[in-house]
Amino acid sequence: MRDLYEVIFRRRDVRAEFTGAPVDPAVLDRILTAAHAAPSVGLSQPWDFVVIRSPRIKEDFHHHVHTERDVFAATLTGEEKARFDRIKIDGVRESSLSIVVTYDPARGGPSILGRHAIADAGLYSVCLAVQNLWLAATAEGFGVGWVSFYREEFLSGLLGIPAGIRPVAWLCLGPVSHLAEVPDLERHGWRRRRPLSAAVHDDRWGA
Repeated sequence: MRDLYEVIFRRRDVRAEFTGAPVDPAVLDRILTAAHAAPSVGLSQPWDFVVIRSPRIKEDFHHHVHTERDVFAATLTGEEKARFDRIKIDGVRESSLSIVVTYDPARGGPSILGRHAIADAGLYSVCLAVQNLWLAATAEGFGVGWVSFYREEFLSGLLGIPAGIRPVAWLCLGPVSHLAEVPDLERHGWRRRRPLSAAVHDDRWGA
C-alpha cells in the first residue's frame, strides 16, 4: 500500500530529465499492459497506443510544438511571459520514445452501457488509461511527459490517424536521470498547488 502512494506522489511531468537510454521491450510491454487494464465505460476500451520511435516523426512534431509554443507566448506579457520563457515544455527530442494515446468514440458501439447520459465518459476512460500508464512507468523508474502544445488535426495527419479517432495525449517516455522533488511549474513560480482543504466540499458545493 505504501508503495502505491509513494509512486503517486513521486510521479512528475518530465521534460528535461530524459537520458535517451533504450527502453527494454519487456518493460514497455508491462507499462502498456497496465494502461490497457484501465477501467472503461461499458468495457468499451476506446483507446489505442501509437508507439513513436521515428526520429523524423519526432522532429516534425517537435517543430509543430514549438510553433504552438510561440503562439501561446505571444498572448503573455510582463513577468508572466518572463516566467514562461524559462519553462521547458517538452522532451520530444530527448526521450527514448513517445506514445500517442487515442480515443475511438465508436468503439463498443452503437449502444455503450453507461455512456447514454454522459457523452464524455469514453474520453474519461482514455484519461484513466493515461494515468495507469504514467504510474506504471514511474514504478518502473521511467519518466513521462504529457505534451499539450499541438493541434489535433496536425497530429492526426502526421500519424495517419483515421477520421473520427481523436489523439488525446502525446506522452514522452523513457529512463530519466532523476525525478524532480518539486514539479517544474511550481519551481518556476507559474502556479502553486491548491491545498486539499480547498477542493473538498461536504454534501453541497462550498459547504
